[in-house]
Amino acid sequence: MTEPEGGPEMLSLRALADRLVADGVVEKISHQRVSQLAREDPAFPPVVKIGRASAVDYRLARPYFAGRKTRPGWRTDLKGKPPAAE
Repeated sequence: MTEPEGGPEMLSLRALADRLVADGVVEKISHQRVSQLAREDPAFPPVVKIGRASAVDYRLARPYFAGRKTRPGWRTDLKGKPPAAE
C-alpha cells in the first residue's frame, strides 16, 4: 500500500463528523458521538490538541469508521448490554 502525498489532513471532531457523513462513510453521526469514541475506544486514531480544539487526521479516521460495526438504537440504559453476536 502506498502512502498518499502530503501531510496529515487534520479535522476537528465536529468537522470530522460532518465530513464522514458528507463522504458517505457513515449514514449519520454526531460530533458528540465522535468525541465519546475518541475518549473511550483505544482503537480510535490519535487525537491532537490544536489550541482548545481536538483534531484527528482524516486519513486515519476514515478507515476506522468505515470498518466499525455499529448497533444503532440499542439503549444500554434501558436494556443492559446487547447480546453477544452469534
